[in-house]
Amino acid sequence: MKNTMANITRGLLVLTVVVCSILAAQPAPGLSPAAADSLIKADTTVVLLDVRTKGEFEGELGHLKSAVLIPIDTLEHRLGDLPGDRTILVYCRSGRRSAIGTQLLRSKGYRAFNLEGGILRWNQEHLPVVKERTE
Repeated sequence: MKNTMANITRGLLVLTVVVCSILAAQPAPGLSPAAADSLIKADTTVVLLDVRTKGEFEGELGHLKSAVLIPIDTLEHRLGDLPGDRTILVYCRSGRRSAIGTQLLRSKGYRAFNLEGGILRWNQEHLPVVKERTE
């Protein structure tokens, strides 16, 4: 009986480690630019979160209209600036920083999605951007 319990305990431990590894490896839930554009048009309360730097936000690639700029390196400290009851579409230049931001937000209970391919792919699909400097 003692060996059986030890084997069950080991098996549960291994199962727990495997499940945790699988969950940790899951990418941030993403939306293609077309799906994101449809979401933005269907739900005007979606928060558009740009996690690039101010220079990138104001740069040649532009930014999404009404986007909120919170650079990725300050996001964890500025979670209180974001509403917890709205969907958040997170984006950056290529989708890497925004994937990290999306995972952070989801771990804190936010409903967040990563814009796949970032503003680069958004622009490649000829979707609208704002190209003006903010003050």
